[in-house]
Amino acid sequence: MLMHNPPHPGEVLRELCLEPLGLSVTAAAEALGVSRKTLSAVLNGKAGISPEMAIRLSIAFDTSAESWLNQQSQYELWHAEQHRKDLKVKKLVAA
Repeated sequence: MLMHNPPHPGEVLRELCLEPLGLSVTAAAEALGVSRKTLSAVLNGKAGISPEMAIRLSIAFDTSAESWLNQQSQYELWHAEQHRKDLKVKKLVAA
């Protein structure tokens, strides 16, 4: 079952990981080994969590990479479902 309007994983990252540790975007990006621009795009919902970023986050915050990818998947699927009625797809049935 899909969560109702799940938050972007970047929002979760900011609120549950960066803010409690008092980390700036610059400090977190440095620790993750990515550019400030890359991390900022994720935090602002302009970019998603890639498999590589999920691994980086899992190492840095002692979480699972799968949890980050699941959040991204749930976010994207919920938003795609909002446009389900616009899709031009025919049901396929056995003859």
